[in-house]
Amino acid sequence: MTGGGGPGAGEEREAGSAFTPPEGFPILPLPPGDARWQDRMRTFVRLPVTERPGPEAAFDRPETGHTVSVPRVLDLTLRIGELLLAGGEGAEDVEAAMLGVAYAYGLARVEPNVTFTLLGISYQPSLTEPPLTASRTVRRRVTDYTRLAAVYRLVDGITTGEATLEDAYRRLADIRRNRHPYGSWLLTCAAGLLAGAASLLVGGNLIIFLAAGLAAMLGDRLAWLLAGRGIPEFYQFAAAAMPAAAIGVVVDRAHWIPGAAGVQSSAVITGGLFALLPGRALVAAVQDGLTGFYITASARLLEVIYLVVGIVIGVTLILYAGVHLGADLNPDQAIRAYDHPWVQLVAAMVLTLAFAVLLQCERAVLLLATLNGGVAWTVFGVLHQQAGGNQVAATAAAAGLVGLFGQLMARYRYVSVLPYVTAAIGPLLPGSATYFGLLAFTQNHAAQGFTQLTRAAALALALAIGVNLGNEIARLALPTPGPAAPRRAAKRTRGF
Repeated sequence: MTGGGGPGAGEEREAGSAFTPPEGFPILPLPPGDARWQDRMRTFVRLPVTERPGPEAAFDRPETGHTVSVPRVLDLTLRIGELLLAGGEGAEDVEAAMLGVAYAYGLARVEPNVTFTLLGISYQPSLTEPPLTASRTVRRRVTDYTRLAAVYRLVDGITTGEATLEDAYRRLADIRRNRHPYGSWLLTCAAGLLAGAASLLVGGNLIIFLAAGLAAMLGDRLAWLLAGRGIPEFYQFAAAAMPAAAIGVVVDRAHWIPGAAGVQSSAVITGGLFALLPGRALVAAVQDGLTGFYITASARLLEVIYLVVGIVIGVTLILYAGVHLGADLNPDQAIRAYDHPWVQLVAAMVLTLAFAVLLQCERAVLLLATLNGGVAWTVFGVLHQQAGGNQVAATAAAAGLVGLFGQLMARYRYVSVLPYVTAAIGPLLPGSATYFGLLAFTQNHAAQGFTQLTRAAALALALAIGVNLGNEIARLALPTPGPAAPRRAAKRTRGF
């Protein structure tokens, strides 16, 4: 073999010489130290362990070599992977980070394994020695992109040789102890601002903005109350969806509000749904599926389905009661859009800002994420409303730009792409299609309801696929430092 290194490299060459091709395995040395660990390790994620080069001399430190504490390195690797996975990072990026940490401390033959709730890693010193394995279960998921960025900086410090094993453990403990940057009441206000901005996007006025914001804040506090008593997320989402539907029914019956019936009540309920739709989980599910992590993708998608079903139950119960109480909720009523394009552009950017706060993004990220959301809404409006293009195609194109710009911003700052893209797709979430589908079902229009919910699902998938495609285009366009080592993909199965 022409590549390899580390403990046991001689035994591996001797044992595998009969299977080595005449030209030898290609050498894939790690790029120079100024390359980021994402570039160095993403190449290795899909390579067999026997084809991966060993750690280079640039990564040697007192902890490496034969004196390395293998169990401690594996434990640190799992703990870092746990924080990334719990923060919503994609499975491929979690594996790349785990490989980067293990390689930085001199462990060459490591195999990380990431699923939705379980992290595993295996290290084999040589082909003649039994492997050492360890695992860790992710039992609690917390959406905190500030913590996610801190973990990225820690991995970067480890892979560049700036952090010893003891330093890494200390910094990891500091990350775990750090409090969220925004308190619970600020998050509640952000949920109200998000819902109010969403109501403006679909034709609401100032009164409807306040009504939608109040509904979202009531739903958020109700969800906090249930969470504090250990109630599962399914019921939290069902309960959080009820105030928006209830206030929408009240607005429809309140004839003293100008234009309250029809459009405005729909705007209130749609705004409340925007604050609840699990766009973050959906994007992560599709990303894992497109990158080959099908078990994790299936689990994430099932999580999305459960959360959406909870929202459906909460909204449908209130709508059913409202219709029987005489509310004139019409599923054929078209929501007004683009009455005031500049107002709605500002509303889209405010929605993105509020969404970024809900995701606990760093303060330095808020402006960039907000601008990315504004670009997404502008592209969507031009393609769909002005040019009359298909809504699904326009959504995919706008989401593709979100993914592209988000990847460029993340590469510039050397952090995760999630803070830059997840909030920016907020204005494009299919809140109105979801609401009209549920309303049609409550009024016994099954065919119309199925059509609307199918449209909502198509828009959601367009969002997720567009974001992922934009990310991949950015990676293709950006040069990778060091020798050319393209990331391998799975071959086509051709049906078998």
